[in-house]
Amino acid sequence: MTLIQALTFKLRGLPSGLAGTGKTKTVKDLEKSLALPCFVINCGEGLDYRAMDATFSGLVQCGAWGCFDEFNRINIEVLLVVSAQLKAILNALLYDSPTANIRFGSKIVVKSVQGFATSGVFITMNPGYAGQTKLPESLK
Repeated sequence: MTLIQALTFKLRGLPSGLAGTGKTKTVKDLEKSLALPCFVINCGEGLDYRAMDATFSGLVQCGAWGCFDEFNRINIEVLLVVSAQLKAILNALLYDSPTANIRFGSKIVVKSVQGFATSGVFITMNPGYAGQTKLPESLK
């Protein structure tokens, strides 16, 4: 219910809870009920801002949802750049912009269906695990 309300206001969601409680499954079931493609990306220390840039670009241009599982395992340096990329995407979705600027100068097209942007970015986190990164204020 909360994720549907967030989508209504052109926002996205950040399910958080213990492992095995159904955070990722909830996002996948919701997208399935809306007949939208959803890709689950398992996050970790190996992700850099270029990989996230390519992932965000693909999701936004094809109108798919991305569920970033265990997002708080990404290094803080990468999270700072990712927060700027996410802000650009969310602003484009919020203000119905046809493009988003996440590549430091070049713009990507935001896919819309009958005026409704179908792209979505959802983040799941497992609090209390060793090796997790505290999210920067810009992502909260």
